[in-house]
Amino acid sequence: MAPRRPEPRGEQHRVNDRIRSREVRLIGPSGDQLGIKAVPEALRMARGLDLDLVEVAPQAKPPVCRIMDYGKFKYEEDQKAKEARKKSTNVSVKEVKYRPKIGKGDFDTKTRNVIRFIDEGHKVKVTLQFRGREMAHPELGAKILDDVIEAVGPAAKLDSRSRLEGRAMSMVLSPDKQAQEAMKKAAIAAEKEAAAEAVSEGATAESEGD
Repeated sequence: MAPRRPEPRGEQHRVNDRIRSREVRLIGPSGDQLGIKAVPEALRMARGLDLDLVEVAPQAKPPVCRIMDYGKFKYEEDQKAKEARKKSTNVSVKEVKYRPKIGKGDFDTKTRNVIRFIDEGHKVKVTLQFRGREMAHPELGAKILDDVIEAVGPAAKLDSRSRLEGRAMSMVLSPDKQAQEAMKKAAIAAEKEAAAEAVSEGATAESEGD
């Protein structure tokens, strides 16, 4: 007889002796359907494989249980949750500030930063700061923001439209993941096509040389 496995603690699922139903629909460790079994029989089957009986669908009638290594399952679930939290905390809102009378060089530098932040997966708040008499010409700020949107292209989408708050006008851009993926695929396809053309031209030159 296989030794009794220690009861996992702190689980979100009912496991082993904590399962309260009389019978369950049982799934084997490889995902095979084993039919409806009495809980004591399902427990004997799980312990015979030195595994756990885990309730995975408690609302079903009868509840669905699966034979698995619960410790390994819980570890993998925790790792997935940890990775998801890591990704969410890495995404932040970056701010890039412009002036209504910004020069082309400064505009290009700041806009490259916007594009880099978008490519890295961050949201970007683009802010126009007005000083003194510049407040009389908010259209200059709106023109700068439109130029930023045009320069960034389809890689970003506009989350909030430009609005004037005090002496600043701002908008928020966020990555458009579908558009970015499409752009990457198009770039890869263009590289492959260019490489194929280069090979073809090389072969043609060799043929003519002969």
